[in-house]
Amino acid sequence: MLDGLVEYGYIGLFIASYLAATILPFSSEAVLMGIFIMGGNPWISIVIATIGNWLGGMTSYFLGRLGKIEWIEKYLKISKNKIDQVSQKLNKKGAYFSFFSFLPIIGDIIPIALGYMRANMYIVSISMLVGKLFRYLLVMYAFKGFSNFIK
Repeated sequence: MLDGLVEYGYIGLFIASYLAATILPFSSEAVLMGIFIMGGNPWISIVIATIGNWLGGMTSYFLGRLGKIEWIEKYLKISKNKIDQVSQKLNKKGAYFSFFSFLPIIGDIIPIALGYMRANMYIVSISMLVGKLFRYLLVMYAFKGFSNFIK
């Protein structure tokens, strides 16, 4: 499936990035690197991946904000107990913790928990955007470093 998304170029990258920000086990980094290998513009790719991933994260935030635990448990497969655990940890840190929503495993739950807690949407939005950008910049520079290494 990843190969198919790479073939769609920037649109495929946007879709992969959006889906990766949800609880779906998806690697937007693999699609991003595929775009780089195909000669895509790195900066356009970073912007598209960041926006797609940020929108996916904000979708999760708003799903959490709906507060329908039954829906979250049924469709997202995240238990109320897990949301409560993450919420307790986030409560001490506040909305700025959304910066770390790019992390594997826990990163998918952070926006949902912040939405469920009714954390400040503006702080969540900006912190999450910065975190997502940070992650894709790291991937880009790691890829450039690796590609220079193998030349």
